[in-house]
Amino acid sequence: MSKLKVAELFYSIQGEGRYMGVPSVFLRVFGCNFRCAGFGMPRGELSMEAAGIAATHSLVTPFQKYGELPLVSTGCDSYASWDPAFKDLSPVRKNTELAEDIAAMLPFKEWRDEHLVITGGEPLLGWQRAYPSLLDDPKMSGLQEITFETNGTQPLSPEFRKYLLNWTLGNQKRGREALTFSVSAKLPCSGERWEEAIRPEIVCQYEDVGHTYLKLVIASREDFADAQRAVAEYRAAGFKGHVYLMPIGGVESVYALNNKNVAVLAMNEGWRYSDRLQVPLFKNEWGT
Repeated sequence: MSKLKVAELFYSIQGEGRYMGVPSVFLRVFGCNFRCAGFGMPRGELSMEAAGIAATHSLVTPFQKYGELPLVSTGCDSYASWDPAFKDLSPVRKNTELAEDIAAMLPFKEWRDEHLVITGGEPLLGWQRAYPSLLDDPKMSGLQEITFETNGTQPLSPEFRKYLLNWTLGNQKRGREALTFSVSAKLPCSGERWEEAIRPEIVCQYEDVGHTYLKLVIASREDFADAQRAVAEYRAAGFKGHVYLMPIGGVESVYALNNKNVAVLAMNEGWRYSDRLQVPLFKNEWGT
C-alpha cells in the first residue's frame, strides 16, 4: 500500500507529552475506532457538537477545508479526522507526493532536528501497511524521530513490528529511543467503554518496540481515580513507561479551568504533567 487518506498535514510545535516544544511535522490520517463524545460533558452524557457541525456540512453549506471547520468545546477536538461526514475533506494521497510536501514545509527543506508525528484519528487503524513506503522515500532519509499518537487499542502487525525494529535498530543514528508511542488511553470521561479502551496487553507490545508512555486526559477527581485504576492495570500487565496527566480542553476557556489542578494531581502521584501548548499558543486551531 503506497497511499494514505490524509486529514491534515502541517508543520508546528509538539504541544503535548515527551516532545513538547519540538518543531514537528504532523501527519493526521483519517479514521478511528472511537468517538470520544464524552469529553467535557457530565459523566454519562455525550456531546452533540460535532454531529451538529456534520449536519451543516452535509445538508446546508459544506465546508471546503479543515481550516473552515468550527472548533468544539466538548467531545473530540479532532472530530473531522474520523467522522464519515467529513471524509470528503481528507483526500487519498500517494506517499511520494506526501514525502515531497513534507520536505517542502521543513525550514531547510530537509530533515534536521525536526520530529514526525503520525496522529489521527487512530493512526494504527488500517494504515500500518502504508507507512513503510512513506518512511523509505528518499526525501524522508534524514528523519531521526517518529511518534505515533495512538489510543493504545490497535496491535502492531508482525510485518509492521519487524519494519519498525529495523527502522530503529538497523540504523546507527537512531536506536530504540527514536520511536515513540504516545498512548492516550481513553478513560470513562471520554465516553468509551473501559473494556474496549484500556488494553494493557497491546500497550506492552508497543513497549517492546519503542519508547512508550501513557497520556491520560482528566478533568475531575473522579477522572483521576479512573486514571489510578488504569495505571494499576497497565503496571500489573508489565508496563514500565512514564505516565502523563493532561487537562481536558480543546478551547482555552475549558483548558484554563483545570490545568493547574491536573498538574498538582500529577505531582502528588509522582507522575508527569503534560500541557496542551497548542491551546494557549494557537487556540487549538486546525493545522496547529
